[in-house]
Amino acid sequence: MLDTLYQEILERKKVPKEGSYTNYLFDQGLDKILKKVGEEATEVIIAAKNNQAEVITETSDLIYHMLVLLVEQGVTLEEIKTELMKREGKLSKMKERKQIDEL
Repeated sequence: MLDTLYQEILERKKVPKEGSYTNYLFDQGLDKILKKVGEEATEVIIAAKNNQAEVITETSDLIYHMLVLLVEQGVTLEEIKTELMKREGKLSKMKERKQIDEL
């Protein structure tokens, strides 16, 4: 499903469609896309405090906007999969991670 949506977004960037929200985001540029990713991430957090249905809806919005960002930046899903595969099976030691307040 994510591959299909990514391909649709990529195609929309290559072949714009009048009235398309995806093209609106591309036309507005990186700052607008980043703003939407931030808004949707915040909405996921708020939804998690409310109910599961909202978490599903808002997470779907966040994933869509993240895919638009990836296309805008020229990052493929294959690159993301490769990075995740590098991490598979690795144990992360808490003492090696920065504390949240240090980020």
